[in-house]
Amino acid sequence: MSKKAFLRRYAAVSLAAICLSAPLFSQAAAPALVSKGHLTYGTAATFMPFEFTKDGKLSGFDIDLITALSEKLALTPEPMSMEFKGLIPALQGKRLDIINSAMYINPTRSEQVDFVPYLKIGSRVIVAKGNPEKITGRDLSLCGKNIAVTLGGIEESQARADNQKCLDAKKPALTVLTFPAATDSAVAVAQKRADAEFLSTPGAVALLSEKGDSFEAVGAEFEADTHIGFAVRKGDTEMKSLLEKGLQDVVKDGTYQKIISKWQFPASVSIF
Repeated sequence: MSKKAFLRRYAAVSLAAICLSAPLFSQAAAPALVSKGHLTYGTAATFMPFEFTKDGKLSGFDIDLITALSEKLALTPEPMSMEFKGLIPALQGKRLDIINSAMYINPTRSEQVDFVPYLKIGSRVIVAKGNPEKITGRDLSLCGKNIAVTLGGIEESQARADNQKCLDAKKPALTVLTFPAATDSAVAVAQKRADAEFLSTPGAVALLSEKGDSFEAVGAEFEADTHIGFAVRKGDTEMKSLLEKGLQDVVKDGTYQKIISKWQFPASVSIF
């Protein structure tokens, strides 16, 4: 199955599940929670505008969404911040109820966890203002350049695939520079340690709105049908159903669209 077909099937199945959800506790057992009355979620708060720290507090699209969803479920959201690479092990070790960290859905991760999709996004190529290396987008103009990406994120796999395209075209290799967070990648571009950064489209909107005098986007959006979702333990149908019910209510009362508008995401991100 192709990646695009996989994601479309995942979104369709999840949407059907949401639409057919039973009342919260009438037919499904309540999930076991790490802390009674709380929804303990793991997040790597380094991915603006999804989750980041501002003035010492967690902020971002995902934080607003989980807050609204938790209210529908009569639970108190309880964040646990950690490195992105530690999220799945923490969930599997039952230190978390869910992962809420703009986690991209792909076949490899879906072998480890189950997902409740809530958004689809693409990515952009970000360069320093003035585009000194004359990069034209996600194409062979990247060959021979240094590309900054978030370690373990989908952008890393995209950049490594692009390197192979350069080699196949008999062009100079593309060097993939990995960083803990998208903000670190942006700093690398600003400091000319990297020639470009692969960044989610919402992340690009946030970066350019704040620092449009330092950065610009080049080329078209790519991989625009990439889904992200809440992750739950493999086979945890009770938690999955609970999240689907809460998400259904957040969509139904208009809060979902309001959060999309608040963070200036393009309308195309909605999967509902």
